[in-house]
Amino acid sequence: MSDLAPAAAEPAAEPLSITSSRTLADWMKRQALSLMFTTYQVGKVFAVGVNAAGRLSLVERSFPRCMGLASANDGQTLWMSSLFQVWRLDNVLPQGELYEGYDRVYLPQSSSITGDLDIHDIGQRKDGAVVFVNSRFSCLSGLSQQRSFSALWKPSFISKLAAEDRCHLNGMALEDGEVRYVTAVSRSDVADGWRDRRIDGGVVIDVRSNEVVCQGLSMPHSPRLHRGKLYLHNSGTGEFGWVDLDQGRFEPMTFCPGYLRGLAFCGDYAVVGLSRPRHDGRFSGLPLDQTLRQRDAEPRCGLMVIDLRSGDIVEWLTLDGMVSELYDVIALPGCQRPMIIGTKGDEIRRMISFEDHCAPSA
Repeated sequence: MSDLAPAAAEPAAEPLSITSSRTLADWMKRQALSLMFTTYQVGKVFAVGVNAAGRLSLVERSFPRCMGLASANDGQTLWMSSLFQVWRLDNVLPQGELYEGYDRVYLPQSSSITGDLDIHDIGQRKDGAVVFVNSRFSCLSGLSQQRSFSALWKPSFISKLAAEDRCHLNGMALEDGEVRYVTAVSRSDVADGWRDRRIDGGVVIDVRSNEVVCQGLSMPHSPRLHRGKLYLHNSGTGEFGWVDLDQGRFEPMTFCPGYLRGLAFCGDYAVVGLSRPRHDGRFSGLPLDQTLRQRDAEPRCGLMVIDLRSGDIVEWLTLDGMVSELYDVIALPGCQRPMIIGTKGDEIRRMISFEDHCAPSA
């Protein structure tokens, strides 16, 4: 067990207990990375790093209903969705400098007002533009200067753009800076119709061809391309795995005791996010519920590190108390201990950086 020091954290409304595998901090140091994850349930983004003493440390900041989280520009920029905004946070700390023991300081630099689109996955295209999964309108979208969003693509089975969350489009995988694959819980074309197809209605769609390349999934999430292979979560069964695109088949690798969302990679390892059930301690109607009973296991909330070579879970971090659901997770290579500046405290008033383009005085 490792104790996480909640350095520079905002006061929590309820107690939060965080434990980890004994060697998680050592693994992060060897991989030269830190981790961030979001929980829309309590509206917080967490940064997990390693302090100078070699122990895990935690920073938390509040953003209402924060979900999608992505890094760009070699980790110098973060994009994050929240209740009615898309945020851009930039590292304002020069290379090699520290601020109170942190080697990156992410400051909110701008936000775009989108309205409540129930934005899930988010990313940055190769041209620098932001793209996100607009679950409420069942489409991929970009930011607009004049409107709430700019619709970029919708599945062929969606007949019109409407604020009805018809198929629960939720995840996207980028390839060479463009969205290549998306996940949806169903192919429904009626308002909230996806809820009737949670067990086996899930699909993966190739955005280029608009064709379904894998079907029969249970609430798939977080598709990601890594080393030429498409990985994702079959969340309704609790399985992490990959898609055999030639056969159109999902190949499970690892069962995890929770509802899977959020996926990041570092070399031979995957970092996945897990959530506990929302109601009555059960994932009602999902295969995951039965599998947990068969394995005599309780659902967990937290992160797990999976060795892609064996499928074994080699490290873990568990959250208890105020946080029971996670959405997204990212890895920040080359960063040991990141800091996030929130919008509610005084720190954002004092964190000022600037570019000097003034001509030299005569």
